[in-house]
Amino acid sequence: MNKDLIHESLAKRVKHKMLSDDLLFDVAEVFKIFGDSTRIKIIYALKLSELCVSDLAFITNSSESAISHQLRILKQAKLVKARKDGKVVYYSLKDEHVIKLFEIGREHVEEL
Repeated sequence: MNKDLIHESLAKRVKHKMLSDDLLFDVAEVFKIFGDSTRIKIIYALKLSELCVSDLAFITNSSESAISHQLRILKQAKLVKARKDGKVVYYSLKDEHVIKLFEIGREHVEEL
């Protein structure tokens, strides 16, 4: 018995059910992506419509290079996808999970 544990059997049961450290690290990385206000603006704008870099730069009051950088991060995290139409690349959210994550965060903040 670990003398520092108050509820040893409960702690052992929970520890046994814990997800792997690698998976928990990956989940934390997703939430880090949501930790930047420019990326959140991009996510919300893309929730409303598929957009190109120049549209997103205008909407977020950012430079196109700053938006391109943020979109690269969002694409690497598999939160955003791209579609090319001629010379223009349009961005949209990868799937409904991204919207759910955003909406849960929004609901939490609006409750406060």
